[in-house]
Amino acid sequence: MLQPGAEQPPASGAEGRAPAAAAAATTTATASRLHLAWLLILLALTPRADSSWWYIGALGARVICDNIPGLVNKQRQFCQKYPDIMQSVGEGAKEWIRECQHQFRHHRWNCSTLDRDHTVFGRVMLRSSREAAFVYAISSAGVVYAITRACSQGELKGCSCDPRKRGRSRDERGEFDWGGCSDNIHYGIKFAKAFVDAKEKKVKDARALMNLHNNRCGRMAVKRFLKLECKCHGVSGSCTLRTCWLAMSDFRKTGDYLRRKYNGAIQVTMNQDGTGFTVANKYFRKPTKTDLVYFENSPDYCLMDKAAGSLGTAGRVCNKMSRGTDSCEVMCCGRGYDTTRVTRITKCECKFHWCCAVRCKECEDTVDVHTCKAPKRAEWLDQT
Repeated sequence: MLQPGAEQPPASGAEGRAPAAAAAATTTATASRLHLAWLLILLALTPRADSSWWYIGALGARVICDNIPGLVNKQRQFCQKYPDIMQSVGEGAKEWIRECQHQFRHHRWNCSTLDRDHTVFGRVMLRSSREAAFVYAISSAGVVYAITRACSQGELKGCSCDPRKRGRSRDERGEFDWGGCSDNIHYGIKFAKAFVDAKEKKVKDARALMNLHNNRCGRMAVKRFLKLECKCHGVSGSCTLRTCWLAMSDFRKTGDYLRRKYNGAIQVTMNQDGTGFTVANKYFRKPTKTDLVYFENSPDYCLMDKAAGSLGTAGRVCNKMSRGTDSCEVMCCGRGYDTTRVTRITKCECKFHWCCAVRCKECEDTVDVHTCKAPKRAEWLDQT
């Protein structure tokens, strides 16, 4: 058998067709090379602001370091050296994305993700907006939370419970003994800083400085909600002796906190020497280490705008009775809404039966669902 690429004699009666076939094959090969070259150019020109390590969450158990687009060398080295931690980072990515979507479920921008897109959020993250500030902060917080939790649960080889929490200590209730398993938040913060910040430290520009600041805000937000949990020892459960440990609070607390920081985020510009920020408006207060910062104003997210990464609000459910951001007036940007009557089946009249069973009836409930109207075609075309 001839090897691929070896010269083969033409079949009988095919002498005239052979040159044409060869030319067609050459043309196809050239087109394929050009297509591949264009793909490589497009990947190279993809703006740096798309933190592609977020895509680890979409890979699940199939994390293959060489297949994650956008990782810088240091991040790829971490990925190859600590595969067990990368699994935790992937699970954590799903969790912080869910939390982001919960926090913005009633807003025009609702933290939507794009399927099979290695940027995860699309072009919306290319703008240095307060939405980008929030996403960088909560993603960094998610890495800290996931790694710290995995350490305490014994899922990682390189860490376990916090080894510093030993001996005796004191709080407002008196003395206690360190015991149990304190969450190793220091390891989580250290790894998250080294892994997440690696990309921003490679390119020193204004956006990188903004991302580094917001990443730190996210890491410190998790530490802010560590709580002391104790178990009492003594006669009849009295607390004459206590054994205590530090534990992270539910991630929802971190999400709520960062959402408040989003509301109060401060618009800044780079200072003259390029090492920090100055406020964009002299009447604003200076940002602290716990404030989210951003450079650019956000789009209104009313219409689909591919350049801005806005998906628009057409078809979004709104609340006719609300006066907040989920109201039909605000959510639909004044375009109006459609009303559909739907029947829902819910569980009702639930009763507890001895022992250990809850039985419910199924009830039909008819409700009105309001969804935002699509923009007029001419208005939509202006934004695409």
